[in-house]
Amino acid sequence: MTENKSLLSTILVIIIVGLCFFWFRQAGPGLNGTSDISEKDIVKHIRFLSDDKRAGRYPGTRGSKDVIAYLINQLKSYGVQPAGEGSSFKQTFSILDSVKIGRNNSLKINDRPLNIEKDYIPLWFSGNSSVSAEVVFAGYGINLITDSLVWNDYKDLNVDGKWVMVMRHSPERENPHSVYAPHSDLHKKMIEARDRGAVGIIFISQVEDSTLIPFKYIPGYSKSGIPAIQINNEVADDILNSIGSSRKIIQDKMNNNLKPESFKISDIKISANVELKNIYSRAANVIGKIVSRNHKYRDEYIVIGAHFDHLGYGGAGSGSLKPDTNAIHNGANDNASGTAGLLELAHKLQNNRQLLKRSVLLIGFDAEEKGLLGSKYFIQNPTVEKSNIVTMINMDMIGKMKDSTVVIGGVGTSPIFEKILDSLSMDSGLKFEFDQAGYGPSDHASFYSEDIPVLFFFTGDYDNNYHLPEDDWQSINLKGERQILSVIHNLVIDISRQNLKPSFTLAGPKKQKTQRNNNKIKLGIIPHYGGTIDGLKIDKIYDPNGPAARAGIRSGDIIKSIDKKPVKDIYEYMKRIKDFKKGQSVPIDIKRDGRIIMLTIRF
Repeated sequence: MTENKSLLSTILVIIIVGLCFFWFRQAGPGLNGTSDISEKDIVKHIRFLSDDKRAGRYPGTRGSKDVIAYLINQLKSYGVQPAGEGSSFKQTFSILDSVKIGRNNSLKINDRPLNIEKDYIPLWFSGNSSVSAEVVFAGYGINLITDSLVWNDYKDLNVDGKWVMVMRHSPERENPHSVYAPHSDLHKKMIEARDRGAVGIIFISQVEDSTLIPFKYIPGYSKSGIPAIQINNEVADDILNSIGSSRKIIQDKMNNNLKPESFKISDIKISANVELKNIYSRAANVIGKIVSRNHKYRDEYIVIGAHFDHLGYGGAGSGSLKPDTNAIHNGANDNASGTAGLLELAHKLQNNRQLLKRSVLLIGFDAEEKGLLGSKYFIQNPTVEKSNIVTMINMDMIGKMKDSTVVIGGVGTSPIFEKILDSLSMDSGLKFEFDQAGYGPSDHASFYSEDIPVLFFFTGDYDNNYHLPEDDWQSINLKGERQILSVIHNLVIDISRQNLKPSFTLAGPKKQKTQRNNNKIKLGIIPHYGGTIDGLKIDKIYDPNGPAARAGIRSGDIIKSIDKKPVKDIYEYMKRIKDFKKGQSVPIDIKRDGRIIMLTIRF
């Protein structure tokens, strides 16, 4: 009898030890340590991410690679499983980082060769091409028609197959509210010349300007236009002197009379070759997963995301609000705060994995500041089945909570969200400001475009350091961020345990209710930002009754032309749309599945 009891006791001990071992193995090494979200750990992460050694976390740099390694090491230490490419935590992709002047650039006036960056400079939106043609002068290159004013520099001027020379700025350059101001943009002047058959455009300066425009890269412009070149003042004056004129004479005449001045320039031939080369860098999302033990729901995922990149050293075209300042932009609030939150949630959720019915995908997005490139790449190349993503929760700038208030966007993208959040608000003591719209200027927009319910947590920037070098860790509200992360933790648990996955509801962008805005043409689309697509890709049709939807346009289509005029990028699209009025019908060409489809759109 005693032997039987001893045997039973031994078997029981073996079973208990085996169950404990199994449970620990399932839970993973993340149980070794505290599961609390702590202010100490939040500030540790933020200080590492926003340290000067990271140099602003610009995609593809050494500082960015250090951050990627840090995120991976932290996730590994928590027991989070890799969910990137293959068996790794990384999902790499290429981004267009800049544009440089290539080797094969030349310009000749008749037989006189000119020196690049001294006598002339190609502009950032110039097309790559070789052109040799005659020249016509087209004033300011403006075509403006209003109820009270007509200014057409192209009237009775044949520019087909020729270079068009135009003057920069407008007749009222010092008045930003002038009727001419919107037409002084160099890219718009190029489009106007190209639409009229010009093979290239030459810009000359007003007498107030003494130097060439420095070559710079501005994201979003295609390189499929005509060659666009600025020549220096000496070269411009030599050309105009050959016909007995000058920049000053022409400028004074146009500005004083407020009338166009256009003419053919005889005996001048300009031959040019423009080569601008794209520079790409390698970026990477960091992706980990916490796999639920529930076999019924474990293949469904809640995505928690935050972007870890920032502006590097700032500078022109970077997004810095001090574009003339070259200084490290540490981005403590934007978005080291969200990235620290991602790590803290990873740790706590891994430790509380037994509470999850659905699995969790944790994504640190790269290149958000360059146009949501990391999240767009992921949603186009998901590492889990896209249809199994039930909700995306995004954290961007969650480190500056004031008056216990947090803004939550995307609440209208699923009917279950508001009820859950109301309950969490009462439990947390925080005040939630709801924004129903699913689309917004951060990574959740990429998921909303794919009909995935989204929530966006954001506290703003009450000390106005957004996109400035002054965005440092000392101003982070650590207690506030910890409270927000506790809410998100409970929210994830709640959504994971719903019997039915959250259903998607269309919640289009909020519209300003101003008379001026109501008069503008709206197609009811969310355009694609970033990338190098020739045309305008449509991320989403947000208005099912809007002009685009009525015309039969779909999400994913690429607009190639409107009213038989080409659309090369978002800037050309915006210019085209401004030309139309409500009630007008025009042809529109879209590219779908490799084919051009001709439709008619009624505004």
